[in-house]
Amino acid sequence: MNVPRKLLFPIIIFLILLLSGIFGYMYLEGWDLLDSLYMTIITLSTVGYGEVREIGPGGRVFTVLLIIFGVSIITYTVSLVVETLIAGEIRSVLGRRKVSKKIKSLRDHYIICGYGRIGSIICKGLTRKAIPLMVIEKDEQVLEELEQDKTLCLQGDAAHEETLVEAGIEKAKGLVSVVSSDAENVYICLTARGLNPRLYILSRAEDEASERKLLRAGANKVILPYMLGGRRMVQAIIRPTVSDFLESAVHDQSFELAIEELTVGADSSLVNQSLVDSDIRQEMDIIIIGIKQKAGTMIFNPSSQTKIQSDDILIAMGRDKDLERLRRVLTPSVNTVSV
Repeated sequence: MNVPRKLLFPIIIFLILLLSGIFGYMYLEGWDLLDSLYMTIITLSTVGYGEVREIGPGGRVFTVLLIIFGVSIITYTVSLVVETLIAGEIRSVLGRRKVSKKIKSLRDHYIICGYGRIGSIICKGLTRKAIPLMVIEKDEQVLEELEQDKTLCLQGDAAHEETLVEAGIEKAKGLVSVVSSDAENVYICLTARGLNPRLYILSRAEDEASERKLLRAGANKVILPYMLGGRRMVQAIIRPTVSDFLESAVHDQSFELAIEELTVGADSSLVNQSLVDSDIRQEMDIIIIGIKQKAGTMIFNPSSQTKIQSDDILIAMGRDKDLERLRRVLTPSVNTVSV
């Protein structure tokens, strides 16, 4: 346990006083170590057991000084300890209230259930994109790390309704369940879906059997990390250059090109225009590599005559600044409100 800095000084002074008492009695009275230690302890604690041996005038003066300094140091130390404990409790209460206020102010945020290896990576990725999030975690040590990183967090079991309600699930945009147990993930998805039918739920799973259960429990999408990792390793063996390119485009922040998904707003000027007429490629230097239509149909490598419809999701590849230009064209009302 870490000792607060302001307590170190009185503790060091007390130890010096204890050693001074021991050596003082040994030098002035010629006592052995055990008697000197015993006499020093009962003097500093003022228990009043009496002198262990006959004591001379020099020893009595030394005892008086030891009592005066000892009582002062002990009183000061005890007052600091009490002050530290009370101040720590007050800070804890105020800290919980502050967190509660921040949670209540959240809108369209993501709730991350579990801050293990996968959860921490997800949080870092969302934070880089300035996407609001909060973490639900049981481990107190992990919570301390999150608080030091100034990540909004809540201690509790994500499978409990009251915990999810406190996390603002009714106002959340999505929930990511990445705790280590598939059974817990199933129960979290089931509870979350019951509290917010519109919520987007993403969960991890260890095997395909759990994947089916999670989908039935209400998850929109289930990721199997081991299967996904295995497939990526196969691609790295068979098509290493393609694998490196896609990894850089999706994850490398310093890479010149990026791949993004952009939703077409109803008020966009590109609605009902074909790709060739939209001049996305010519004016913005962006390649549309896929379109997910409102009905859910995915069109890969769409032709130049494919028309852009409202609520389509364009999978676009280009430079960040060009992608941002396209985003503003596709969702003009959102950009107007944000300005």
